[in-house]
Amino acid sequence: MPGQTTATVQMFAQRFSATPRGARLARHLAVQQVDVWGFPYGGPVSDTVAVVVGELAANAVTHGRVPGRDFELRLMRLPGPARPGTLRIEVADTRTERRPPAPGALVAPAPDSETGRGLVLVAALASRWAVLDRLSVGKIVRADLDLPDG
Repeated sequence: MPGQTTATVQMFAQRFSATPRGARLARHLAVQQVDVWGFPYGGPVSDTVAVVVGELAANAVTHGRVPGRDFELRLMRLPGPARPGTLRIEVADTRTERRPPAPGALVAPAPDSETGRGLVLVAALASRWAVLDRLSVGKIVRADLDLPDG
């Protein structure tokens, strides 16, 4: 139709076992996928994706695990009104009762704490992040990365 433009959304989705090995594989495949999309391994976008996916997948395995259930990683490259757009990272698990704090309620851990920094890293690296209800059961933690020009 005249006056309309089309936008292509690139997407990758995969389910993983809710184990440390599954979390490592999710991080590895996420970095591989963004390389296919033109963000080379070892570059700033790739490194940010590795940290964010690694933290969200580790949280899904550690805090969101339900025996016998997997977690899901979804990556979407969303076009912006003008290039380059947004890279959306979503990690979904099936645990409903253990939700992470919302972005505004996130509290940094004590300096001597050995845990609790994962979402602090996600908040620092992501342009936006949120905790959403999953349609069937569980939750989705979403992190959006605004992509750099070029």
